Amino acid sequence: MDQKLLKLQNNLNVLSTQLPSTKSVTVLILVGTGSRYENKIINGVAHFAEHMFFKGTKKRPTALEISTLIDGIGGEFNAFTSKEYTGYFVKASAEKIDLVLDVLSDMLLNSKFDQEEIDRERGVIFEELRMYLDTPVRHIHDVYEQLLFGDQPLGWDIVGSLDSLKNINRKEFLEFKNSYYNPENMLVSIAGGIKHSDIENYTKKYLGNLKNKKTASYEKVKVSQNKPAVKISAKKTEQAHLAVGVRSYPRGHKNRYIAAVLNTILGSSMSSRLFIELRERRGLAYYVRAGIEEYYDAGSFVASAGVPPKKIGEAIKVILAEFDKITKEKVGEKELKKTKEHIKGRLILELEDSREVAALFGSQQLLEGKVQSVEEIFTKINAVTAEDVNKVAADIFKNEALNLAIIGPYKDEGRFTDILKL
Repeated sequence: MDQKLLKLQNNLNVLSTQLPSTKSVTVLILVGTGSRYENKIINGVAHFAEHMFFKGTKKRPTALEISTLIDGIGGEFNAFTSKEYTGYFVKASAEKIDLVLDVLSDMLLNSKFDQEEIDRERGVIFEELRMYLDTPVRHIHDVYEQLLFGDQPLGWDIVGSLDSLKNINRKEFLEFKNSYYNPENMLVSIAGGIKHSDIENYTKKYLGNLKNKKTASYEKVKVSQNKPAVKISAKKTEQAHLAVGVRSYPRGHKNRYIAAVLNTILGSSMSSRLFIELRERRGLAYYVRAGIEEYYDAGSFVASAGVPPKKIGEAIKVILAEFDKITKEKVGEKELKKTKEHIKGRLILELEDSREVAALFGSQQLLEGKVQSVEEIFTKINAVTAEDVNKVAADIFKNEALNLAIIGPYKDEGRFTDILKL
């Protein structure tokens, strides 16, 4: 894997990753903005804008003309919005990179933001939001972060609310684009079977004239917690959904790889502790998983599951028991070795896909200002000891740091507060 970071004269960074064994290429344009850069009145504008960039440009006036071009070369075409960054990508045959960059750059530089299209797409996003609200397995994480961060940007839903979406029109899109879609706040990550020199030439051709501007910043999160917290989203459901976790480390923290090992031991695979205890031994859940979320100035570790409403108390106690256990009992060498090999093996599989490569290294460069090689990542994973895992577990798994979010047929938070302890 041959990698090179280029910087155009307008301060746009271009990360070029050559993958000689593949004939595909992924062009991913990342922008350093997301829902935490919004104010409450227009919460959801970052995600709404992501939709609108697909709706037509001066050169290609309709969404159909844009999608037809990519479909016509058999390409994969999509975008995503998170709380801290947004991405637009096309994966196609490497020989089609000229067209791919033409289309992507045209979308981001020349979208019309036609008011009629905005009003139509608003209805689409209303339905997307309603879909999420009706999908507890997904929405539980929104409820959890509402609990964790409260009424500030990191606590708001990425999609926005039914009220805030009504406030977003052409003026808001243009102001948002002008504030954040600037070269110093963007990164082009291209991975696949193409030469560095070709990538430099194509990005100069299509993005070299984009003028740089000063980029607005985000509101730093304020957190304060000295006792366990519970948030219930009361809903009549056949299955109760829960997310129980703690605050952990921000992006780039020195303990991030230890936390990754801890996460994998507890809930990242079918042989993880939580999966075995909740699903295989007790039959309490179909899905159970653990995950880590990292932001610039905050982080969290959370385990989630869908369980029978009458057995939610038992499920919570099982999860908390596993949290407590790993703070006190040394992880065995066999389990530790398996965990490390699992992490490394999954990364190797991801690196066979040009889209995953572009996303992995592109997000590192955009958000952290540097790229860690696969070898560096492996070295840091291999260096994690059983003592490290226990130490980090003890650092984050504390009674006063516990948070529990629930979607289900409940009203009394007190019954859950009583069992929310290690």
